[in-house]
Amino acid sequence: MLPPRLYTDLAAWWPLFSPPDRYAEEADWLLDTATKMLGRRPATMLELGSGGGHAASHLGRHAAMTLVDASPAMLDVSRRLNPRATHVHGDMRTVRLGTAFDVVMIHDAVMYMTAEDDLCAALTTLRAHLSTNGIAVVLPDYVAETFKPHVESGGHDADDGSGRGLRYISWIQAPDSGATVHSADLAILLRDTDGTVRLVHDRHSLGLFTRATWRTAFARAGFAAPTITRDLWQRDVFLARPAG
Repeated sequence: MLPPRLYTDLAAWWPLFSPPDRYAEEADWLLDTATKMLGRRPATMLELGSGGGHAASHLGRHAAMTLVDASPAMLDVSRRLNPRATHVHGDMRTVRLGTAFDVVMIHDAVMYMTAEDDLCAALTTLRAHLSTNGIAVVLPDYVAETFKPHVESGGHDADDGSGRGLRYISWIQAPDSGATVHSADLAILLRDTDGTVRLVHDRHSLGLFTRATWRTAFARAGFAAPTITRDLWQRDVFLARPAG
C-alpha cells in the first residue's frame, strides 16, 4: 500500500492542515507530565514519527529534540520549523541511534502501527533509546475501548499573502468485526496561489488495539507495566519505565 499523500507529495501543505500553534497546550501538558514523573525537567527528548515537527516546535524550547520520521518530505517541513533539532530519516520499528534520552515518545503516528508485532517493534525502539531513569510516553488518538466512528473537519489559510488555503473532512470509520485496522478517508480541498481549487482523496489505514494489547506490547518491549493517564482531551496516554 502506498503511503498517505499527506505525508508525501502533499507534505508542504501540512502546516495548513494542522498548524503548529494548535500543539502548544498539548506540549505544555506533556512536558509537565514528564517533569513530574522524572522529578526534573527533561534535557533530551526523542520523538518517533515526528512528522512536520509541530509538537517539537514547542517542546524544543525546553529540551534538545531528536526527531525521527519515515517521510523525507515531512522531515523537510520540520527542518524549516525546528532548525536546531536533530532530524533522522528512519522507520520507528527499526531505527537505532545508539543514544539514550530522558524522554522518548510517539504521538499519534503510533496509529499507523496496524499489527501487534508492529506496535511491539515501535515500543522496542523506544525502549532501546530510553535512559535508565527515563520515561516513555505514547499518545494514541484512541484505544479500542474509547474509539467511536466520527467525522472531523478543519483547515486554514496561509498567512503569508500567497493565497494558499486548505480545508478537509476526515471520515474515521469503524473496523470490521475483530479487526485491528480501520480507515480514515480524507477529502482535502487545496487552493493554490492562482486561486485554483482541487480535491484530493487520501486514505489512511490505522491500528486499533485494546488496553490489554497495549499492556502486552509494552511488556514484550521490555517495559514495566505502563501507567495509563488521561490528557486534557480525555485520551489515554501511556507512561512507562524500563522493566527491572
